[in-house]
Amino acid sequence: MPRTLTTLKRTADRIERQTPAHRDRAVDGLRALALLAVPTGHWLLGGFTLDSDGGLHNASPLSAFGGLAPASWVLQMLGIFFLVGGYASVLSFQRRKGSVGTWLKGRVVRLGRPVLGVTAVWALAAPVLYAAGVPEATLRTGATLVIQPLWFVGVYVVVTALTPYCVKAARRLGGWAAAPLIGSVSVVDFLRYGPLADSVPSWLSLLNILPGWLFAYQLGVSWGEGRIGRRGARLLLVGGTVLFAALLVVFHYPASMVGVPGAARTNSHPPSLLVLALAAAQSGAAILLRDRLARLLARPALWAPVVVINLCAMTILCWHQTAMLAAAVPGSFVGELAGLTTAPDSLGWIAARLAWMPVFAALLVGIARYARRFEGPPVEGRRATAVRRTVAGLLAAGFAVFALGLA
Repeated sequence: MPRTLTTLKRTADRIERQTPAHRDRAVDGLRALALLAVPTGHWLLGGFTLDSDGGLHNASPLSAFGGLAPASWVLQMLGIFFLVGGYASVLSFQRRKGSVGTWLKGRVVRLGRPVLGVTAVWALAAPVLYAAGVPEATLRTGATLVIQPLWFVGVYVVVTALTPYCVKAARRLGGWAAAPLIGSVSVVDFLRYGPLADSVPSWLSLLNILPGWLFAYQLGVSWGEGRIGRRGARLLLVGGTVLFAALLVVFHYPASMVGVPGAARTNSHPPSLLVLALAAAQSGAAILLRDRLARLLARPALWAPVVVINLCAMTILCWHQTAMLAAAVPGSFVGELAGLTTAPDSLGWIAARLAWMPVFAALLVGIARYARRFEGPPVEGRRATAVRRTVAGLLAAGFAVFALGLA
């Protein structure tokens, strides 16, 4: 143990020495926190049931324990992720040396390669697993879980492409540039939940997707432009908290920030006004705590894991569901294992699932050792890279068709 601690200390010291003095540790810390919330939330609030043929099906403890909904308020940190994304994007945009198109292409490639990697690997693995006896129901459940978090990447690419317009809006309106976005979502929510709800087409809710997730990103751009200070942050924190409480108590929005199987309404797909209220409160708190967080992360022992998490950001996002499935699929052949393949409808399941969390984390670390390569630049020649990209794209498309139930 002392030898391990010595190795960890040396690693932390090396990372500390290699960190540029201008690095914004608080922003990296916020990004790491938001990243860790994604697997934590999915692992805690997602479960399985076994059918008579041994197939796995998705289930959620929120269906049986509505009192767990406040946990989703803490674990739903996409508002922080988009805030930090907007902040980092505007700084990168200001430092760009080439055209806007070149800048955007570089960011899209960094996001796209890990997505192609995980979907291509699953496209190859699914037939092998089926031949090995894994039920089709399990494969479809697994495919749904793997592709489920990847919607975020598509939305993030779109809002990133809007960065030049967000910068112009921030320079003109400051933090208030995000106000029209929250207004747009308010109008759509009124139409789909108000007195006219019965006459409103269901597709209208899709209009909330772009403004709903662009809201926190725009706040981040305004923050990066120096247009949101402590006064604006306090307004976001207090205003977001008051709006959040009013939507829950007065307007009876669903308490859970994630989808609950069987529920008639959901806050996150597409985002409702409650998501924006939470994002506003979280953003205000993040901006207010920035200096304190930066001082905390000046300690090498705390800074080192933040660096590692940020370097593996897309790996964590793309592969954390695979890590859970790496335990659940073999477990399904054993039978009902508490907290893994049993229905998430008891307090015992919650305790058992907490015990499984370190196992999922260890499996993710093991997977990341190999999957991390998808986050780096290709090392082959241009022709070989183009061929591999084409093959990966075809495999990913096939997997998407399967995961979406189109085949």
